[in-house]
Amino acid sequence: MPQIIKSGGGFFSKGELLRINSSNNTIEVSTNEGRSWSPRCTNTSYGTFRDLLPVGREILAVTSRGLYASTNAARSFSPCCVNSSYGDFINLQEDGNTLLANTTKGLYYSTNGGRSWVRR
Repeated sequence: MPQIIKSGGGFFSKGELLRINSSNNTIEVSTNEGRSWSPRCTNTSYGTFRDLLPVGREILAVTSRGLYASTNAARSFSPCCVNSSYGDFINLQEDGNTLLANTTKGLYYSTNGGRSWVRR
């Protein structure tokens, strides 16, 4: 699924655009409103990137190996939730202070930034 998010800057400022390039499993960055793209994160140890979501000062990445968090604009990620008891994460949505995750085992929610999940 194509995914583009805005990172940095305010709502009306340019900032950066980030996207998942699924053909080579990288996260790419554009600083010119999407006219050109450069690799930002090419580390395959995270698994296959599926979804991105900015949450507060972090960017959460759904991958085939779990949920990862970045505090440096998607240059690198740390494991956030790699517990397979929730199933494979498919995508994320934010609803106020609550995160929603579609997984292969159903819908889950988190109120602590994705560190733990409760079945909904």
